[in-house]
Amino acid sequence: MSGLQTQDFPSTLRLTKTPKDQGPTVSESKPKKKICCACPDTKKLRDECIVEHGETACSKWIEAHRLCLRSEGFNV
Repeated sequence: MSGLQTQDFPSTLRLTKTPKDQGPTVSESKPKKKICCACPDTKKLRDECIVEHGETACSKWIEAHRLCLRSEGFNV
């Protein structure tokens, strides 16, 4: 071509492409809602139960709300 010589690189020097699956997943991405606005149904049941019966008696509703929030992308 223009008189430039090409240089062979050793076979140990290679560029590697990172797999696409190493990026953030849906559950790791930023939630689209504020935590106060997510899962209003389970939040209402949880809150009513806690007011009427106390926190220790409402573990079923508390866990249901946590699961809902996790499905929305929150880390709780």
